Amino acid sequence: MYLIDHDKLRLSVAPMMDWTDTHCRVFHRLLAPNARLYTEMVHAQAVIHGDRDRLLGFDTVEHPVAVQLGGSEPAHLAQAARIAQDWGYDEVNLNVGCPSDRVQAGRFGACLMKEPALVAECVAAMIDVVDIPVTVKCRLGVDEQEDYDLFRAFIDTVAATGCNTFFVHARKAWLQGLSPKENREIPPLRYDWAYRLKRERPELTVAINGGITTTAQVHEHLQHGDGVMIGRAAYHEPYVLHEMQASLFGGEPAPRADLLRAWRPYVEAQLAKGVALKHLTRHVLGLFHAQPGGRAFRQILSEGAHKPSADWSLVEQALAATQRELRPAA
Repeated sequence: MYLIDHDKLRLSVAPMMDWTDTHCRVFHRLLAPNARLYTEMVHAQAVIHGDRDRLLGFDTVEHPVAVQLGGSEPAHLAQAARIAQDWGYDEVNLNVGCPSDRVQAGRFGACLMKEPALVAECVAAMIDVVDIPVTVKCRLGVDEQEDYDLFRAFIDTVAATGCNTFFVHARKAWLQGLSPKENREIPPLRYDWAYRLKRERPELTVAINGGITTTAQVHEHLQHGDGVMIGRAAYHEPYVLHEMQASLFGGEPAPRADLLRAWRPYVEAQLAKGVALKHLTRHVLGLFHAQPGGRAFRQILSEGAHKPSADWSLVEQALAATQRELRPAA
């Protein structure tokens, strides 16, 4: 099995349900040419039996791009991983971190933290049938688990399969009593566990996820781990992702308007295929967050993109609103 070089995982964008679709990923690729991108989680059974064009379709500019799978049946995950490889994905990532009730009912996601042997069996089954890397995104534990040694034992059990890359969301999950949103905010972050794992298992690639919102934080985490995975900050304030790209890989950050206009050919190609503008522009609403005209930019797109006639001219109208607020008063 091919393994990912540490250096290629310095920056990645987390898989986020309902957010990181192909339109979002193409925009993120413009913002961060060196970042690794991840799909929304898709269940292995959906990959096997569902609409693969809709579930797995991506643009070639997205490379390197990984598919995140959910599931707990080794044979199904192996079949889905093989399909993903055939579709051209660069990596298969197993979700062992999502705490939603629906996911638990299907016996996948964060509840699998309680079943390390099953996770290892699933990972081994995928490794056996693909040549691309198989990786795991996990939590520190679930519910009352407060034992670092238990977390490390989980990692060791899975790593014994040959999997060497772990994206660690540095907080545990409560399987009952907290919503998925609350599980991203309430359990305390314990980056020290991820740092310690890397110290004690230096042969593993450990990327740190959870609560990372600034370039300064990125550089701090990279003193202790191999990479950072950015989640909500990359979506709600996408220019932050661009600033991280520039800080890590060199170059001056580009103006927000230039980045958005670089997306125009893709947007117009999608419009020509019948995709509504609202499905595209929802991913860029935060581009001018906390900037002059940012509220007007968001409002123009939010109110106009759903109209059947909406096209790129609406985006230019929104951009013009940001420029008006920069002009000095007469």
